[in-house]
Amino acid sequence: MSFLASVQPDRRRHQGLALKAMFDRVTGWQARMWGPSILGYGAYDYTYASGRSGTWLATGFSPRKAALSVYIMPGYQDYGAILDRLGPHKMGKSCLYITRLDAVDMDVLAELIRTGIDDLSRIWPVRPT
Repeated sequence: MSFLASVQPDRRRHQGLALKAMFDRVTGWQARMWGPSILGYGAYDYTYASGRSGTWLATGFSPRKAALSVYIMPGYQDYGAILDRLGPHKMGKSCLYITRLDAVDMDVLAELIRTGIDDLSRIWPVRPT
């Protein structure tokens, strides 16, 4: 994927390639670009009670300069038991920030991604990309 080839610095590009290999394996889906910097896997259509609707990625990541952003949907589930085993990270609403990929347990990260997809598919139908 040409996007990953352009990521700087080199360290972040290599981490992005490692994440892509893991997401490919865990999801079994093809990566798709969502905007200029997010590699997404799977998709789902949503409609909120307010009537707002759209389509969004089921999971994915972005190798940003400051940290790797891992998108785990839905962001309102409690993944505390898994996160406790992950290693150093920070959390946003539905985003996990990892500064050093070599400091986290990749098997636990794979478990977290799979759990996020499974939880999401119980709320919204998820399809491959």
